[in-house]
Amino acid sequence: MTTFKNLGLDPELLSALEKLGFEKPTPVQEKAIPALLETDNDLVALAQTGTGNTAAFGLPLLQKLEFTGFTEALVLAPTRELCMQITRDLETFAAFKPELKIVAVYGGASIRDQISLLNRGSQVVGATPGRLIDLLERKAVHLDQLRVLVLDEADEMLNMGFQEDIDTILSKSPSDRQSCLFSATMPPEVRRIAQRYMRNPAEISLAANTINEYIEHHYYVVKEKNRYEAV
Repeated sequence: MTTFKNLGLDPELLSALEKLGFEKPTPVQEKAIPALLETDNDLVALAQTGTGNTAAFGLPLLQKLEFTGFTEALVLAPTRELCMQITRDLETFAAFKPELKIVAVYGGASIRDQISLLNRGSQVVGATPGRLIDLLERKAVHLDQLRVLVLDEADEMLNMGFQEDIDTILSKSPSDRQSCLFSATMPPEVRRIAQRYMRNPAEISLAANTINEYIEHHYYVVKEKNRYEAV
């Protein structure tokens, strides 16, 4: 049985996973973590949401940081909720790396507060595309020292109309970065991003078109006047 200890993770990350009670990696974690740790090659991973994608890219990302004082890693997500969830997870994984600073930037919150956090230093930035573009235009965040860039739920970002923003962000980041693209599906638009901005990426495909067996679906029938209370 493969465990996280077999994947080459450092002791600090293993301690955080042990504290969380995580022992056995999910299939996407088992394949992606060694691939990202052992090389600087780009990676395309097709896996359903809810199968452990954040740890699959987040653990190698955290291990490869060099603490240069600049933003070394960027994770793009389609929604503020996912952005916040990713950064919370990364902070949990980095529980035994107290020197690490992770900042989330997204719309619907004070941009001044986010700029203040960025000015204090951030090795890892989690962002939604629109807010990151705004911060780039204000020169509040800099990508010139970026080493790792992750596109999480890339198909959803394109479905939500972020194509132009993604193109802008990728064009402003170093060409020698390591790029990781995680997506549930591979429509032509996502394939185009991989072909244009990634360098001979390895590809992991884990039943991307099947329903995640770990998700349960429930519904309740209520009167319209009670719907808010029910929710």
